[in-house]
Formats: sequence, structure tokens, C-alpha cells
Amino acid sequence: MAQTELRTLLQGYSLTTAEILYRLPDHRSLLQSYIWQDYDLHPRFPRLQQFLEFWEQHLDGPLYKVTVNHRRLVAPTDIRLLAAQFALN
Repeated sequence: MAQTELRTLLQGYSLTTAEILYRLPDHRSLLQSYIWQDYDLHPRFPRLQQFLEFWEQHLDGPLYKVTVNHRRLVAPTDIRLLAAQFALN
């Protein structure tokens, strides 16, 4: 894992996945699914909010439903310093 990714996770970001259901612009009775995934802050999800605002302003397919799931990958309690280091031959 890159140093910047670890720093991001330690700042409280979690892996966030959103399933976005939207209506097709030409056939409003049909729904299409789009999966969005990024590191975001729970519970307000500012990056997801920014993406959804962009969607509503620039894309033709109106949003129908957004389902959000998040998972903290690293928490400060998951990292422990080792008192000793062992080498195996």
C-alpha cells in the first residue's frame, strides 16, 4: 500500500461503494445501474455528494436510488508496534 493511501485511511477515510440506479434518458421506465467506489468520510460522504451533484447538473439520466456501503479498512487500533523483530532461517 502506498504511503499516501495509508495516511488517508488513518485520517478516517473508508472504502465507500455506492450503487446508483438511474432512469435512462430516452426510456424513463427503464433503470440502469452504476457502481461508484472511492475512499470517503463516513457519515457525510463529501466525495459521493460531490459526484451526485455533478451527476444531477451534467448528466441526463435522473437519479432513482442510491445505496451506500462503507468499510473501514484500517483503524488506529489495527496498527501495533513490535517490541522485537525475529528472523527465520
